Amino acid sequence: MVFDPHSAQDGRPTGPSDSQQSALLGAVAALEAAVAALTEDPDDGGERFEAALRRLGGLLGPAGEAESAAVGPRLAALLTDTPLFPRAHLAMMVGACVERGADPVACADGVLAGLREALSGALLLIERWAETGDRGNEELPDPDREDPGRAHARITGPGRTDGWHAHRAVAGWWTLQLWRQAAFALNTHAAVRRAARDSGVGGVLTELIDRYRERSDRHDLKGLRYLAATLDDEPLLVLHRASGTGYLLRMDGLTDNFQLHTLLIEVLVGGGHLPGTRPDPEVVALSRTRWLDGRRFVATGAFNLVAPDGGWIWNEGMPEDIPVVDGVRTLVLDPQPYERSWAAGRFVEQVPGDLRLERVLEPAEAAARLAAAAPALPFEQAAR
Repeated sequence: MVFDPHSAQDGRPTGPSDSQQSALLGAVAALEAAVAALTEDPDDGGERFEAALRRLGGLLGPAGEAESAAVGPRLAALLTDTPLFPRAHLAMMVGACVERGADPVACADGVLAGLREALSGALLLIERWAETGDRGNEELPDPDREDPGRAHARITGPGRTDGWHAHRAVAGWWTLQLWRQAAFALNTHAAVRRAARDSGVGGVLTELIDRYRERSDRHDLKGLRYLAATLDDEPLLVLHRASGTGYLLRMDGLTDNFQLHTLLIEVLVGGGHLPGTRPDPEVVALSRTRWLDGRRFVATGAFNLVAPDGGWIWNEGMPEDIPVVDGVRTLVLDPQPYERSWAAGRFVEQVPGDLRLERVLEPAEAAARLAAAAPALPFEQAAR
């Protein structure tokens, strides 16, 4: 841990020294100058840029909250003009700054744009790899072991891919894991998710991630996909068929339906609105803010989650799966057709979650909503 001797209260280090701060800020300035030189003369600026990036990486490791907050946005601003391969390493540094206190929104645009480019490149490589393969060489390249130059040569050529697009494809494939980690750090913040959703960037990234996951499992993007789908400050209309009651709730930071199911029981059963057994407080805490500490707590289901058209909303899915009806996501609660239990927690622990009751529907309103809801499909049909 770096420290500032002027802030120590009892002789112990509590922050970075002036010399360390000065060295870090100097390294950032040197990198900014190297990027500018690289833009003006790529041939002469490469070595200077690489040296500046290495020096910055060595100094950034022990940086604290104040230094990370100061340099994170400055590093993010350099991403667009940085060459494709080192750009991903710079994005990792930006993600580390955000984890330590840098403004996530100020750092987000460059990282999310880089993720989009990497996903597009990786998809292009998958496509060209299939087109240029043979029966004995169909497996996609291993970015941890294989030479990107060989992949570039394979997909480049007359009638295949021009050199620049081949470079984009190879860079995307080889750096996607780094972009995934950097973007994950940014997307754990609700403000970043909200801005991405409002701008349309979130929808584009979700589509690219889904396309990639359909074609390859080389890079694990499941966590990033769940983050992209996380709903913040989202209303949820819940109808309980057996009692004829309805409830308007609000979701915040819910990443998976196991988490949602747990909190539905806590709010509706624990709140005295529906019969049943209230969850263990530890199970509820793990679904909201508490981190796993090695102990294992088991959550037990109480409902079958059903869409208004009768389809099942599976615990293994996301709250995003709940359809919007008349402007609000609407869920019907039926009795469980079989017992369910799962390990308590949140799929993305870095994101705190909550579910709050805003109001109980008037009986007439609940009855009208339930009258429009179809019966749940039989399991055999729902599972198709």
